[in-house]
Amino acid sequence: MKKIIVSLAIFTIFACKEEQKQVETKVVSEEKTALKPIADSDLETAVIYEANIRQYSPEGTFEQFTKDIPQLKQIGVKVIWLMPIFPISETKRKATGGADSKFASEFPEAEQDKYLGSYYAVSDFTKINPEFGTMDDFRTLLTTAHDNGIYVILDWVPNHTGWDHTWLKTNPEYYTQNDKGEVVHPLDTDWTDVADLNYDNQEMRKAMIKDMSYWLTEEGVDGFRCDVAGSVPTNFWQQAIPELRAKKDIFMLAEAWKPELLEDGLFDMGYAWDRHHAMNAMAKGEKDASEFTTALQTDFERYASDDILMNFVTNHDENSWNGTVKERMGDASEMMTALSFLTPGMPLIYSGQEYDLDHRLLFFEKDSFPHTKGTTWKLLEKLAMLKQSNSALNGGKASAKYNTIDNGKSVISFSRTNGTDEVIFIANISAENLKTNLPQKGQYLDFMTNQTVVLKGDAIPLAANEYKVFVKQN
Repeated sequence: MKKIIVSLAIFTIFACKEEQKQVETKVVSEEKTALKPIADSDLETAVIYEANIRQYSPEGTFEQFTKDIPQLKQIGVKVIWLMPIFPISETKRKATGGADSKFASEFPEAEQDKYLGSYYAVSDFTKINPEFGTMDDFRTLLTTAHDNGIYVILDWVPNHTGWDHTWLKTNPEYYTQNDKGEVVHPLDTDWTDVADLNYDNQEMRKAMIKDMSYWLTEEGVDGFRCDVAGSVPTNFWQQAIPELRAKKDIFMLAEAWKPELLEDGLFDMGYAWDRHHAMNAMAKGEKDASEFTTALQTDFERYASDDILMNFVTNHDENSWNGTVKERMGDASEMMTALSFLTPGMPLIYSGQEYDLDHRLLFFEKDSFPHTKGTTWKLLEKLAMLKQSNSALNGGKASAKYNTIDNGKSVISFSRTNGTDEVIFIANISAENLKTNLPQKGQYLDFMTNQTVVLKGDAIPLAANEYKVFVKQN
C-alpha cells in the first residue's frame, strides 16, 4: 500500500512539473512571437508584402520564405500578407480557370497530382496546408517576422469553403442551397471548386468568428486580409470585427472598395482598384492623365480622411490572369511603381515583383522565380527609404496632404506636403518628349539621380515615360 502511495506521489509530482513546464514553454513561446500592437505611426510608412508561399521558392515552403524575411525590411516591408495557408480540398479541385475551367479529375490519372488546386478552396480554417510545412514551421515564420518588427496577416476566405470542408457533412445548413436542397457554388462566378456559405445562418457566423479568433489568441497573428470581403454581408463584419478587436489589436485589409467597410472601426484598409485600373489604362495609352486624377478625387470624396487604400501595380490575380507588370505597363512600369509609392495609401509588393518577375505564375500548379536582385529591387529599396524618411509621404490614418498640379492630359503631377516636408512627383505618360510647368521654387533634391536642383517655377523637360521625384531641402 505504501509503495502505491509513494508511486502516486511521485507520479503527481512528475505530472505537476510537466504541466508547469508546458505552461512555461507556452509563455516563452508567446513572449517570443509577441509584437507590440500595430500603431498608427507604423501604418504611415508601411509597405505590405503579399507572400505566395507555394511559388516563392522551388521548395514552396514556409522554411524557405522565412529565410528571406529579414531582408524584406530593406524594401520597407512592415506587413506580410500570407496568401491562404490552409489545406486545400481534393473534391472538385481546380486545374484550370476562366472559360477553360476544368477539375483535376478530368485529366488523365497520371497528370492529376500536378494540379494543387486553388488556395481559396479551404478544407479546414484551423489547419496548415502540408504542402507548405508544419504548424511549427508556420510558428517559426511568425516569430521571425515579429523578431524583425514585421506584422503578419492571414488571407481569410469568408465567402466560401472547399467541398471537403467538414461543415458540409456536419452542418449543410451553413451553405447556400438551391430549390432541390443542393449546396451550390457562389452564383454568377466560375468558382465551381468552392461551396457558397449562407450568412443568414447565425450559427455559421459564430463558427467563422471562432476559427478567426483561434489564429489571434492561439497563434498570435496580427490580423487578416479578407477575400472578396464585399461579397459578405457588411453586418457580419460589424458583428465579427469588434469581437476580434476585443481579443487583440489587429490590422484588417478588405479585398473590396466599399467605403462602408472602412467605417466605424471595421477594416483599416481597402483596395485602390480604380487607381490601379487607371494606371493600367494610362500605360497602355487607352486613357490620359485625367483618369488618374479623377480616380484620386473620387477616392477623396467617398472615403474618410483616416481610411487607407492599398496601391498596387500587381498582385496574385493581376499577375496570373492579366499579365506581368511589363506585359500590362510596358515602358511605364517603373513610373507606375513609383506612383504607387508616392500616392496616398500603402504600397503593395507581390512575391517576385522585387525580383523582376517576368512571367505569369501558374495558379493551380507549382511554379517559382529566380531570386536575382536587379532593377526593381533597387527601385523598391530607394522608394522605401524615401517613404520611411520623409513625412510628406505618410499614407496611413494621418496621411500627408495631396496637392494636384494640373498639367494637361499627358502629365501626372502633384505634391505631397506635411509641415515643412514636401515631395513632388511629375511624370510624362505619353510617348512624346515634352515640357511641363512646375510652380514650385527653391532648392530640391532630384531623388532618383541624387542631384541638387533649383526649381524656378518654370518648365521642366520630360522624355517619353520619364518621371521625376523632387524632395524639398529644408
